[in-house]
Amino acid sequence: MIREDLRNIAIIAHVDHGKTTLVDAMLKQAGVFRKNQVVADRVMDSGDLEREKGITILAKNASVRYKNTKINIVDTPGHADFSGEVERVLKMVDGVLLLVDAFEGPMPQTRFVLSKALELNHKVIIVVNKVDREGADIRKTENDVLELLMELQANDTQLDSPYVYCSAKEGAASLNPEIKGTDLSPLFDTVLQHINPPEGDENRPLQVLISSIDYNDYVGRIAIGRIERGHIKANSDVAVVNFHNPEEPHRAKVTNIYSFEGVKREPVEEAYVGDIISFSGIPEISIGDTICDPEFVEAIEFAKISPPTIEMTFSVNDSPFAGREGKYVTSRHLRERLFRETLKDVSLKVKETESADAFIVMGRGEMHLSILVETMRREGYEFQLSTPRVLFTDIDGVKQEPMEHVYIDVPSDCVGAVCEKMGRRKGEMLCMNLSGARMKMEFSVPARGLFGYRNEFLTDTAGEGIMNTLYEGYAPYKGEIGYRSNGSLIAFETGTAVTYGLYNAQERGVLFINPGEEVYAGMVVGETPKDEDITINVCKKKHVTNMRAAGSDEALRLSPPKKMSLEQAMEYIKEDELLEITPLSMRIRKKILDPVMRMRAKLKDKQ
Repeated sequence: MIREDLRNIAIIAHVDHGKTTLVDAMLKQAGVFRKNQVVADRVMDSGDLEREKGITILAKNASVRYKNTKINIVDTPGHADFSGEVERVLKMVDGVLLLVDAFEGPMPQTRFVLSKALELNHKVIIVVNKVDREGADIRKTENDVLELLMELQANDTQLDSPYVYCSAKEGAASLNPEIKGTDLSPLFDTVLQHINPPEGDENRPLQVLISSIDYNDYVGRIAIGRIERGHIKANSDVAVVNFHNPEEPHRAKVTNIYSFEGVKREPVEEAYVGDIISFSGIPEISIGDTICDPEFVEAIEFAKISPPTIEMTFSVNDSPFAGREGKYVTSRHLRERLFRETLKDVSLKVKETESADAFIVMGRGEMHLSILVETMRREGYEFQLSTPRVLFTDIDGVKQEPMEHVYIDVPSDCVGAVCEKMGRRKGEMLCMNLSGARMKMEFSVPARGLFGYRNEFLTDTAGEGIMNTLYEGYAPYKGEIGYRSNGSLIAFETGTAVTYGLYNAQERGVLFINPGEEVYAGMVVGETPKDEDITINVCKKKHVTNMRAAGSDEALRLSPPKKMSLEQAMEYIKEDELLEITPLSMRIRKKILDPVMRMRAKLKDKQ
């Protein structure tokens, strides 16, 4: 059976090339919203963090209807750390729209997601976006995409992929770069002509591969997948089996079935081959499971997701200020939340430790873990983080570490500073090309060598540098890397920081706090220029004498404190430090708060 009334496509691209904006325009022009309906920009980026950061974090489903055909669209993340999302949703579709910025051309993440689509033999439509942008070079972009397809060993059909020239912001597309489009009809027509309709035998036993999981407080887990064969009815009995563990199928019941209509889920009684559906009723279902007919249990092969490359220890907050701001502060709350995240995110792994209060969380990169941390703090969780660590492995008796392929584009006068820092971090230059007044360079760098570098990079290039990374695989261990060369200014006692104490302390280094902020003994309140820790008293007040009043602090001038974002703080902390996360605050502290015990531990390490 061929479903001519249906097409399933995914939109893939590098971060910020306009995927979500294009989906917005497709939804509006297909009549999903009323003419007078107020619709937010980037309607598919429904999460607060997605809106704030301007990136897509979770793959999302929507659909449009065009010429009696339903087109299911999957909007995918463009950031490398969320590529686990892209890998699995590509199994749900028959073709992809490869979105490329006409100014920037194909970027690292474009290469990664395109290679995954080509491996699955998907048909490709190349959408050159932002054709109206100043400096756009359409011909060069076309050549670069063709070179990329050849590099990735695309087959003849994929090499002959059609091009559509588009301005997602204007909601216009054209098949000729010289002619300006008026709407997205050329894009919709190309999808109908070029992307294969889903095929499958409706009369054979049911098979649905679960590619994504959502969670709802009312109905529990909601599984999302595509019907590969057969058909499914609401309130029917099914068997759940996993390809990697086929010996243990179990019976279950599908209660409600939903189809994607526009950006909403509409309940349906029955669904058929090729439909992308979501359903509830199976509490223990997981990504990669196959829903089958109970009489004919057969699992579908599921793509192996690339392994995590970085880990951090999440532990219960035990600082003197613990429990003041958080709603969920115990190890039970922390454990439950972390394991619940693994149900939705296949790239994330959580491991228990010998301590009941600490858990090791493994992910694909710092951005991947920082999104989890930020989400948890907004939900009211309070916890502590260790410094990020890369995951080493042993291959044939040789210690191996994860490597990153780093693409750097900087002004020519910044090349020296970048090369020096990369060399210090065990980076190996692969190529270097001059492009006008800018230099494009590629390096192979250990993943741990990039910890804390992004901020330095922006400083070295005066904010003009562009850096993208792509996971390259494992390579032999490159040796020790020297990280942060600054020491810490540590609070001597618990209390409230005052201007007088901070004024005396700022001579020792750069401060992180303002007057009036509460501090505790062992909390890091600043950094020193040398690699040594200094304990200071920021709560020290000016005493009253018969000569001067205690209130004459107005004349004391303080330098503005250094404020860090979550990602910056995660990169900044040393091995003997922790990052305390609460819904309202973020504090860096020493693992051992007592100065005497800290000194003893340091001497013990040296011995």
